[in-house]
Amino acid sequence: MVPATRAAHNIEITAESLQEELARLKVQKQSLERELAAVGAHLDSVQRALSALQSLMATPGAAGSEASSEVPADTTPDAGRRRAAKPAKSRADTAPAGPAAPDEPDGRTGAPRRRDDRQAAGKAAPRADADESAYGKLTEQILDHFARAGDADVRARDVAAALGRDADSGSINAVRSTLDRLVGSSRIRRTGRGLYRANEANGA
Repeated sequence: MVPATRAAHNIEITAESLQEELARLKVQKQSLERELAAVGAHLDSVQRALSALQSLMATPGAAGSEASSEVPADTTPDAGRRRAAKPAKSRADTAPAGPAAPDEPDGRTGAPRRRDDRQAAGKAAPRADADESAYGKLTEQILDHFARAGDADVRARDVAAALGRDADSGSINAVRSTLDRLVGSSRIRRTGRGLYRANEANGA
């Protein structure tokens, strides 16, 4: 009686194990089927992309061969006859409309100086004056700001913000350059990296 019970128990355990194995295999089969379907879809997309690229690579070559087979219009005999039929320009057509302006001697070298040089010099002088005026105005504004700041350390960006010159990097760099010039002329002093302070004489 005992051996029969033990055999039945072993059969039951084996059946349960086989059922678990069957369930696991079904799950694995479904997973493999999904993976196979994904690989097949990816394979189709890669093939379509490769076909499109191959067609694009073939198209420029065909267009280039067609373009090289065309004959330029200027090399045809008719084009040569048309160019020969055009009348040559007379000397009156190529002559300048009016007399050229006389050259003035350059005061430094004695060589004649053309009107273009005089115009360029005339334009450069007002621009230099404007730059100098703007620099002088900025210098006065910065010195006034340091006079109000007293004995406090001030950053270059704070100076630019106080003067309304922090809208862009170019304006801020102009303030930094002016501060460096004032440090070089001992009108203000540098107290640290990016920090400035008015001199005692200027603060007084």
